Amino acid sequence: MLEKLFPNVILDDFIQATNETLYMTAISVVATFVLGILLGLLLFLTSKGQLWQNKPLYAIVSAVVNIFRSIPFIILIVLLIPFTKALVGSILGANAALPALIVGAAPFYARLVEIGLREIDKGVIEAAKSMGATTSTIIFKVLLPESLPALISGLTVTTIALVGYTAMAGVIGAGGLGNLAYLEGFQRSHNDVTLAATILILIIVFIIQLIGDAITAKIDKR
Repeated sequence: MLEKLFPNVILDDFIQATNETLYMTAISVVATFVLGILLGLLLFLTSKGQLWQNKPLYAIVSAVVNIFRSIPFIILIVLLIPFTKALVGSILGANAALPALIVGAAPFYARLVEIGLREIDKGVIEAAKSMGATTSTIIFKVLLPESLPALISGLTVTTIALVGYTAMAGVIGAGGLGNLAYLEGFQRSHNDVTLAATILILIIVFIIQLIGDAITAKIDKR
């Protein structure tokens, strides 16, 4: 039955493409999480009325985040080709997609982190300050724990966006399901290959959303 519906689908090719998509997504999510948290904390702490209030620094970081967050991903890949080639040594393959994936997603997640931190009750932060808590204590004992549900929810959204980014990166040779759908599906007019790749991407997205929602629900004490 499946062979009739998907006559041009080669299982081994789909297994390899799925593994490449999962690899690109996993590595970029880890890097995006770390960079996004750092940038988000910097944006929050240097904003008006916060611990490191610094208007010029906030303006610079905010501008950088807005610029990279606004560039369409397919254009960002092209812009980063010289950087990617210098860093990875190639512009083809899963590893070559990682710089663009991280640079494209980290600013997006940083804004979500900043929004999550702004939702924290100011009274909680003031109470910690009044008890003589250091900045590092406030960050690790107040800010991050209190905003954790929002951080996980934001990471879920970002991870799903990254899955879409990997598909776009595949069009210019990064590998993964997007590459398979484009080369074997679109260019050879094998619509069944394109459909199968789309279904797999949707399954990956649904699983990510379910996991993210479950974790958020578990840690959200509100």
